[in-house]
Amino acid sequence: MAKTSKPDPQFEIEFYEAVHRRCPGYTEVVSLLGGLYTKVGRIADGLKMDRKLVRLEPTNATAHYNLACSLALCKKRPDALRTLRQAIALGYDDRDWMEQDPDLEILKPDPEFQQLLKQLKPQS
Repeated sequence: MAKTSKPDPQFEIEFYEAVHRRCPGYTEVVSLLGGLYTKVGRIADGLKMDRKLVRLEPTNATAHYNLACSLALCKKRPDALRTLRQAIALGYDDRDWMEQDPDLEILKPDPEFQQLLKQLKPQS
């Protein structure tokens, strides 16, 4: 019987870091590294990748949303709210996820966050 193994985040990180060194502008790799770093608790590294992705893709609403999440995890509330506003202006519209996203916990009591939620229609 074959044993099913779980993905090893450290292996994935090392792999994508090697690709990133060779191709620093490869946006998919920058995005993947940002998510992997955050997943393993390397929040500052995730923030760095999210900032880079926004520089590479300034009109990418999801990139701005992920940057807002990283900023919130770093307890940079004003920057996180500003970036979340930008994500919504660029078209981010997943209200349901925004309401439950654990990365945004620090923002949820903020009246500005509640206003941003009101701008988005509930998913049907």
